[in-house]
Amino acid sequence: MTDFDRPADAAPLFHAAAPDHALAHAGGHDLVRIAHAMADAAGAAILPFFRTADLASENKLAGGYDPVTSADRASETAMREILGRDRPDDGILGEEYGATPGTSGLTWVLDPIDGTRAFLCGAPSWGVLIAVTDREGCPLYGMIDQPWTRERFEGGMGRALVRSPHGTMPLRVRSGRTLAEATLMTTFPEVGTPADGAAFRRVAGQVRLTRYGLDCYAYALLAMGQVDLVIEAGLQRYDIAAPMAVVEAAGGIVTDWTGGPAWNGGRVIAAATAELHDQAMRLLADA
Repeated sequence: MTDFDRPADAAPLFHAAAPDHALAHAGGHDLVRIAHAMADAAGAAILPFFRTADLASENKLAGGYDPVTSADRASETAMREILGRDRPDDGILGEEYGATPGTSGLTWVLDPIDGTRAFLCGAPSWGVLIAVTDREGCPLYGMIDQPWTRERFEGGMGRALVRSPHGTMPLRVRSGRTLAEATLMTTFPEVGTPADGAAFRRVAGQVRLTRYGLDCYAYALLAMGQVDLVIEAGLQRYDIAAPMAVVEAAGGIVTDWTGGPAWNGGRVIAAATAELHDQAMRLLADA
């Protein structure tokens, strides 16, 4: 099915808006430079903690488990220090230290370690998420940085690339896969509420392969053309802003489960093609 075959009553397929006027005055190259400096600083703050025997965590939830470590806090602190020095008029939204208002019309959305559970297990599927959003919250540029493997994925402002010890390569989603041939990823097997989980399983029952637990790295794999779908629920803004920018820059589609904007989090579907997005959305529709 193509976009032209969509029924008249189908939910609108959302595409991120073009950058607004705030970006024109922001200096795109400067924003990219600062994002790289922030990722370097975050990585330097995090790596001394990774795979150490005495790494402790605290639980942020009274019921359930949402861990935070000294590495999370050190990472966000390092990034905020750079923004306070170099971009004092921009807003900030970070997972650990909340929102700081700005006046420029731009907001940096930060997840200092996306995948803290993986981090605690010593698994290198966690990442530092950095995004710049406009006044509406639309991501203009995003970065997924994995300091341990030294992979840095970026998308937006004319960029769609990954830098690693193996060189610099363009990011591009793959095409030509049917739903029956697709690889689907999500972080938690339960995927959210029981209804969300049931909807996810309808999609999982139609694909070739389903894999779990990679947090932000699943979106990086989608942007690299290694997998075809990522479907999640219960996300926050800082979970999705950077991955959304990277996937869309690589030619993918990221929306909520109704086809609307995904940048506020919640239930999110990222797809390599419009055809896969449409087919998966139809299976999710009853959730």
